[in-house]
Amino acid sequence: MNIKTNVLYSIILILSLCSFSAIAAESHLDQAIKHAEAAVSATDGKAIAKHAGEAKTHANASKSEKTSVKNAGSHLDAGIKSLDEAIKQGNLGATDLAKKAAGQAVTHLKQAA
Repeated sequence: MNIKTNVLYSIILILSLCSFSAIAAESHLDQAIKHAEAAVSATDGKAIAKHAGEAKTHANASKSEKTSVKNAGSHLDAGIKSLDEAIKQGNLGATDLAKKAAGQAVTHLKQAA
């Protein structure tokens, strides 16, 4: 191999590593917010419950992540409680109540971020 080929492979490797770290940098709390927002936008109860369930999984996982926000834990707990309500109401088919609970979850999760 010549030097140009080695340099090219090195550049490709460095760019690949940088892009992987950018993907991995998104926190569980960010993912929880995205799924909670998707729950608010969903049109039926089952979809709301599904997205709220995903949001709850990420919200629980985010408890182990460090944050600099004061009272983040209480907002996170309140968000999880609202997600539980969104899941419950979504599974019951109460779309409006499920959306309202998911909206409250988004508010709390954003305050925890």
